[in-house]
Amino acid sequence: MNTNKIEIKDLTVNYTENKRSFNALTNVSFGVKNGEFLSVIGASGCGKSTLLSVLEGLYAPAGGSVQIDGKELHGTGSERGVVFQHYSLFPWMTTKKNIEFGIKQARHDVKRSERSKIAEDFLNKVGLAGFGSKYPSQLSGGMQQRAAIARALAMNTEILLMDEPFSAIDAKNRVILQDLLLKLWEGDGTEERKTVVFVTHDIDEAILLSDRIVVLTAHPGTVHEIVNVPFDRPRRREELVKTEEYGKFRNRLLSLLYNDIAERIGGDEVVL
Repeated sequence: MNTNKIEIKDLTVNYTENKRSFNALTNVSFGVKNGEFLSVIGASGCGKSTLLSVLEGLYAPAGGSVQIDGKELHGTGSERGVVFQHYSLFPWMTTKKNIEFGIKQARHDVKRSERSKIAEDFLNKVGLAGFGSKYPSQLSGGMQQRAAIARALAMNTEILLMDEPFSAIDAKNRVILQDLLLKLWEGDGTEERKTVVFVTHDIDEAILLSDRIVVLTAHPGTVHEIVNVPFDRPRRREELVKTEEYGKFRNRLLSLLYNDIAERIGGDEVVL
């Protein structure tokens, strides 16, 4: 029995720029299991963000299909929450109102008073208690992204799509946000985990967070390999990165990425 929450089959995406047609993705096929944390990595321009835009319902494929729970995807949907690379908070709304707005869009049955309580709860969870009345311009970049994550999680969607959400954050806050996301996704074991598709160019980030990693080839993007992350959860960054197994696995991913690029430009094989 197929237990995939998301099923992508032979996906091809083209786009036009300055009257020229480009092939962004070609014959991409993979599934995402219910409750799985799956990352997508690849060289710049390989179509990672384009793939996520298709899953968001913003791009229509030129070929192939995307199904969610066995139904063809057509347009955006309330079962999908999105966290973008840039913070995407409404500047005219307070932090709390931004979260309440997301809840209102995704959960029409929740009353205003309950939305307020949920927003406060998630502000606490992401370490922003006391900042609900602040506007985005009054928050640091890391705090804005915490608010964006809080909004996406408060919407309580079945699927969470994340497009390089920490790439614009400084190194220290990036680590903090990675650990926060992992903690919130893992939960306390009483709730079903969200199905996450996470686009990143950071190999270490992908290893820490993911159950599986999809490696895309350089432009046009197609699936080069899908790799199971062999480390048990919960993962502790400080301990994991010191192990020989981590180094070997990381080097394997680097080889998959850079040998593909070398082949396409006629270079030598990368030895790691």
